[in-house]
Amino acid sequence: MVTGWFVGDGAEFRLLGTRCSACGSVFFPREDTCCRDPGCRGGDLAEVPLSRRGRVWSYTDSRYRPPSPYVTDPELPWEPCALIAVELESERIVVLGQAVPGITVADLTVGMEMEVVPGVLHEDAETTWTTWRWRPTGVE
Repeated sequence: MVTGWFVGDGAEFRLLGTRCSACGSVFFPREDTCCRDPGCRGGDLAEVPLSRRGRVWSYTDSRYRPPSPYVTDPELPWEPCALIAVELESERIVVLGQAVPGITVADLTVGMEMEVVPGVLHEDAETTWTTWRWRPTGVE
């Protein structure tokens, strides 16, 4: 888990971003140093929970094993996964993430409504690495 990128569980799960007090720009991943907007003279950056829902902006599938630091077991075959870029409902920013297991590119269309949910990136006997995933609304 990347500390400060998301919070909560189940229906309370939210991605966390930051908003500039001067220009109102919202950032994810979060920005804690300065406003990334080149036209902004800068303001305070406040943590904000982001929209739980958005619409598919684009998608593709990952057919290769990603390089380190992504954790995979090289002894196991690589399982492709769908990657989805979702434009958040309120913030109008695009956030990339994996689809929940079982959702493939054949299940997706541009404009489809999605919701962010917690997911497991990897786990071993000692640690569970958590992340966010995108799930079509109405799918459990």
